Amino acid sequence: MSDTVLYCANHPSVETTLRCNRCEKPICSKCAVQTPVGYRCRECVRGQQAVFETAKTRDYPVAAVVAAIGTAIGAAVLGVLGFWGFLVAPIVGGGLAEGIRWAVGRRRSRYLPRWAAIGAALGMIPTLVGPVITLLAIGGALDAASLGAILLGAAFPLIYGALIISTLYYRLGGIRL
Repeated sequence: MSDTVLYCANHPSVETTLRCNRCEKPICSKCAVQTPVGYRCRECVRGQQAVFETAKTRDYPVAAVVAAIGTAIGAAVLGVLGFWGFLVAPIVGGGLAEGIRWAVGRRRSRYLPRWAAIGAALGMIPTLVGPVITLLAIGGALDAASLGAILLGAAFPLIYGALIISTLYYRLGGIRL
């Protein structure tokens, strides 16, 4: 052991014994980022993440549009399956994630899952319009059984949509450091 005192490269008044395991720069606990292979400085982590950020600006709206169309079609088709749609909805979400990957040329970004989830949520709007229009058209002339049937008609597509969107989001998310 040496008696040399190290100071953080970013905070010169803070003593440290920690170094970035990539560039060997001395870092304090505030500057250290824990990764699966040890502690690294923020600059090395940013440089490593930049390698994985390959998406282009046009990929975000493409992902949103593909997700919107796919979710609208998926939720409508799942409505025919009734209860079994709950089991198929995550499969639809996974397939939709793969379709989006293909549409954007397998490029990646940390923001791509968010854009796809927003697009998928917007794609759920047409599925929910039917029950809302029915509710507004009938108005106050509803008994409890009719209201329950209309609300159940809206609940299933909402649950299908939630399952599709959550699966889509996490499948596109990939590995995070």
